[in-house]
Amino acid sequence: MNPGCTVLLYNITDPGRKQKIKFICVRLGAKIITVEPAEYLQPVGALAKIPGMEKGAEAYEGPGFSEEMMLLKGFTDGQLNDLLRAFRRERLDKVNLKAVLTDTNREWNSLELYEELKREHEKMSGDPGQA
Repeated sequence: MNPGCTVLLYNITDPGRKQKIKFICVRLGAKIITVEPAEYLQPVGALAKIPGMEKGAEAYEGPGFSEEMMLLKGFTDGQLNDLLRAFRRERLDKVNLKAVLTDTNREWNSLELYEELKREHEKMSGDPGQA
């Protein structure tokens, strides 16, 4: 794994599931950051510790979202495949809302990323009520 690989985790509330996901990520050499709702207004690039991107002082106090979400930074295609294979091998349900950090989305906050991923998932699954 690249030394800069990072996984941002959102709303992984089941302790056993969270432990398995963390184990997979650590085994693959990735750093894990659990994002708390108060951080939802921060740029995801700052949360992923991109050099030069700073967190603001504003804390989120709204309802947020409850769906699991995962943002991956610094993964190659092969490493992404390894991660997804490990999920299957461990018989973990997939995280439906997942993305790779890009130059476009790194400026977004977690709520903007969530809305975009939810829209994409609904289009791909054909189910507007399922995220």
